[in-house]
Amino acid sequence: MDIKHYMNEVGQRARNASRAMAKADTAAKNRALELIAAAIRREADALRAANQQDLEAARANGMEAAMLDRLTLSDKAIATMAEGLQQIASLADPIGEISNMKFRPTGIQVGQMRVPLGVIGIIYEARPNVTVDAAGLCIKSGNATILRGGSEAIHCNQALAKLVKEGLHGAGLPADAVQIVETTDRAAVGELITMPQYVDVIVPRGGKGLIERLMRESKVPMIKHLDGICHVYIDDKADIAKALRVAFNAKCHRYGTCNTMETLLVAREIAPRVLPELAKLYQEKEVELRGDEEARAILKGYPHLATATEEDWKTEYLAAILAVKIVPGIDEAITHINLYSSQHTDAIITEDYSRAMRFLREVDSASVMVNASTRFADGFEYGLGAEIGISNDKLHARGPVGLEGLTSLKYVVFGHGEVRV
Repeated sequence: MDIKHYMNEVGQRARNASRAMAKADTAAKNRALELIAAAIRREADALRAANQQDLEAARANGMEAAMLDRLTLSDKAIATMAEGLQQIASLADPIGEISNMKFRPTGIQVGQMRVPLGVIGIIYEARPNVTVDAAGLCIKSGNATILRGGSEAIHCNQALAKLVKEGLHGAGLPADAVQIVETTDRAAVGELITMPQYVDVIVPRGGKGLIERLMRESKVPMIKHLDGICHVYIDDKADIAKALRVAFNAKCHRYGTCNTMETLLVAREIAPRVLPELAKLYQEKEVELRGDEEARAILKGYPHLATATEEDWKTEYLAAILAVKIVPGIDEAITHINLYSSQHTDAIITEDYSRAMRFLREVDSASVMVNASTRFADGFEYGLGAEIGISNDKLHARGPVGLEGLTSLKYVVFGHGEVRV
């Protein structure tokens, strides 16, 4: 296959489809989403079989546990994909919405209209659910998309793409509005990220190595996050029961996700009461704790205990490993988080309203939480229907990126024959 020629054709088809999608009415877009959701439920057995092919190959190739977890398409994941599409269908269509209308002294009216970005290239690894989440959000937001999934999920992604095209066709929308890159050749990624004539935005969903490469080589703007170094701070005004539930869930619900807690900060005054209780919970999951000197003194006797180094505060483990640090109070917690956080998601456990509000204002992350697990930092949980990714950048989109993150604003002007003098 001539990769350059192939990707050029994919780009041209996507650009043409984007023009049709930009003017598609809400009913047609919602109809496509409903049809895709129904097809996913209908073909659940076939999707599991395709996913099993991918999992068997991945295990044979020695894929690590965190990536296998991401690759697995469980019954719950299939149901969630279908439900997510229906949630997206139920959301208000942002396209064409006019806001901020103001009369100017000259007589003209000036406002802003929400419009699609155009063509969105999405590059992701080992997550077949991204195929559906991305397709659904791009369809509803009037965009075309080019999906380049990882080779490890090729069978499942192709099976899902077939169902997406079925839904688009059934709703009278162009099948080229969602295209899966059919080749696993990595050269296709290099072409996709250097086609600004066809692609308006790149959204990478993958490991740090992939995103670092794209940051170096891409000629197309990106919506991205690099690391998920998330913190939970247990304040000395915390409710112990809440602290135990949240800190356990934030680490142990799933290890291989970007919103999993990687560092636990505990106020010195409450640490002797809360850390031993947390250690009992973590021991059940055989979580390795890497503590500073004070934390190790409190956790003495814990069977999976190591000494934390400077590198641990900077590490996204994606594994059953947790860094633990004792801090004097909220000031030091905020300082530590703003120094080491990847600006993804950070949480405080406290019953003190003033401290909670300080934490919300002063922690410079895309999602900041009070008395809730960092695992909630997700488009589905935020009511976005699904997410196309999470951004810890500060321009255009920040946090879980849903429909509005895939749109832009242009100025519109209404006049009555006015001329400038």
